[in-house]
Amino acid sequence: MSGTLYVVATPIGNLEDLTHRALRVLGEADLIACEDTRHSRILLAHYGIQRPLLSYHRHNEAARGAQILERLAAGQNVALISDAGAPLLADPGARLVREALDAGLPVIPVPGASAAITALMASATEPPVLLLGFLPARASERRRALQDWAPLPASLLLYEAPHRLLAALADMAELLGRERPLVVARELTKRFEQVLRGTVASAQAHFQAHPPKGEFTLILGPGPMSPVPAEPAGPMTRDELKAWARAQGLSRSQAYRRWQQLQGRIKG
Repeated sequence: MSGTLYVVATPIGNLEDLTHRALRVLGEADLIACEDTRHSRILLAHYGIQRPLLSYHRHNEAARGAQILERLAAGQNVALISDAGAPLLADPGARLVREALDAGLPVIPVPGASAAITALMASATEPPVLLLGFLPARASERRRALQDWAPLPASLLLYEAPHRLLAALADMAELLGRERPLVVARELTKRFEQVLRGTVASAQAHFQAHPPKGEFTLILGPGPMSPVPAEPAGPMTRDELKAWARAQGLSRSQAYRRWQQLQGRIKG
């Protein structure tokens, strides 16, 4: 009989946010796969959990994933955790879960703390919300991503590192507008937790005066929607799409998404 892969959410800061169920699963697991064994030992030691640990991160996913699958196939139960929060949302794990499912092995999620959900709870943001994860580190790719995502009729939930926050805010101000609604959550559940609700401009001013420190979750509100053009008649060639994009002031990728919406292929 095969073992089970448990995908376990761990605290994002406050150690009290580990659920009773997660505590039991971690205490009973034959193996705990974690991003950084040194980091995870702090949490496990706090609760007196002594189980075998195996590092599993983006740089060793292939090799360690194969080892974990072997353990599961042999009947052992494995708990997958990240350094903080829910695995897979912005942390490693998707590949392992996919491989376990492809192999017909049971996968059980154990919910708990999540920076994304915690930020939403404190933001007064209503659906729809799109979780986009970390912005690209390279400036050109970050700007392209913001331009592509800006027209979407939803709030955008992003993660950003402190050393890139001001650059990201500057790009948002230039490309999306200084008055675009923005919630910035910092160090959630920790001692210096802070949730700023305002605009891109107010966030810029604050963090120019107070150098960014800690982990950041950003919720960018939807911008003003441009008038939706009349639906094009039938399929469009590449040249027709480019011409339509120019007429609407959109990039080709933005125009393609808008055209799909108009055709009813995806929901706006």
